Amino acid sequence: MTAPLRHRAREAWLGGAVLAAVTVAAALFDPTRPGRFPSCPFRAVTGWDCPGCGSLRALHALTHGDVVAAVDYNALLVGFLPFGAVIWLRAVTGRFRPRVLPVWAARALAATVVLWAVIRNLPLFGGVLAS
Repeated sequence: MTAPLRHRAREAWLGGAVLAAVTVAAALFDPTRPGRFPSCPFRAVTGWDCPGCGSLRALHALTHGDVVAAVDYNALLVGFLPFGAVIWLRAVTGRFRPRVLPVWAARALAATVVLWAVIRNLPLFGGVLAS
């Protein structure tokens, strides 16, 4: 591996270690129980369910084998995880070549995330998608 590829692999391993630590914390401590994690400033300011909190709850549900609850907490995260795993594996093996996203793709991705954050908080869904 060349030096830039080794550097990218090291970054991927560091990112994986951080994700593993968050996953262990989410597995050990139930984020739905008050007092386990700090209060969410996003929810305090907006009154909306936070995508980050929903992701933490989804991760907790996944570590306990409850895929249905994980999708209920944050379907976007659950849907992204397989793609994220493939990207991570390619990065640690040196097969990942970062590419700049076309502007339209970056905008579509950002719009999807924002749209998801709004849709999951609409009363129309009756809290089904909310965390």
